[in-house]
Amino acid sequence: MSTARTDWTDWTDIASMDTAAGRGTLGLGLAVAGLVVVALLIGAFVKGARVRRREPPPPRPEEQPRLPADGPVREVLENREPDEVPRSDHRLTPHQLPRSGNAGTRSSRSQGRTRWTGGGGGSFGSGGPDGG
Repeated sequence: MSTARTDWTDWTDIASMDTAAGRGTLGLGLAVAGLVVVALLIGAFVKGARVRRREPPPPRPEEQPRLPADGPVREVLENREPDEVPRSDHRLTPHQLPRSGNAGTRSSRSQGRTRWTGGGGGSFGSGGPDGG
């Protein structure tokens, strides 16, 4: 019986040595992976510094944009209406329309503010029988 026990003990010793050897390899692999990551980060930093050196410098104060002589540009509030689509016997594609298919607009004849009519829609709850 003592030989069977010794055999079992030998197997556990071999298994623990295998595990210990595997841990050492794993630790070495992690250290190498860490060094590779650090080398990549340093390389990226060096490359970024080279690219930054090749960029033009920021503009000097005298090169900065200035306000127009008549002051800042203001917002224009006006009603606009779309340009007419050209009439044709066949369907037009966007590249056949004026302005490369972008819908043009022009100033509307009436510049008055449009108002909702009584009882008309405009938001949820409006337009009911009481007009509110």
